[in-house]
Amino acid sequence: YWYGNGFLYPDMASCMIAVDTASKANGCLQVLKASHRMGRIGHGTVGKQVGAEPERVEEAMKRFELVHCEMDPGTALFFHSNLLHRSDQNRSENPRWSFISCYTAAKNLSYQVGKTPWVNCDKIEKWPDEKIRELGKQQLAEQTAGG
Repeated sequence: YWYGNGFLYPDMASCMIAVDTASKANGCLQVLKASHRMGRIGHGTVGKQVGAEPERVEEAMKRFELVHCEMDPGTALFFHSNLLHRSDQNRSENPRWSFISCYTAAKNLSYQVGKTPWVNCDKIEKWPDEKIRELGKQQLAEQTAGG
């Protein structure tokens, strides 16, 4: 679906970080292993959800291994933008929150920046490891002082 947001190339990835435990019981993310090699698949909208062409997904499910991505809190999963993925509805009493960030190559910025809330491409400033360590120490000191 990123193609429809002005990205010309699939030089993109997502990083999903589990906030809560994600399991089959609470509808964890599922992926079709190596399905990104199929290339771009058309997407459509059903309600407020965007999804890949059902006929192609059905055929892909016959050819690619379905993997349930069960994750402990803090686990990070990186995946290609063309990887077919979905999750089931959480029908359990356990929450399944996650944080997902999407990244694109610097040379692959959308030509639709600012036209939709989904396309907000800010370049990331690269920090040296020492700066990250120092910020971590500051955060820890603040949490310790406050708690």
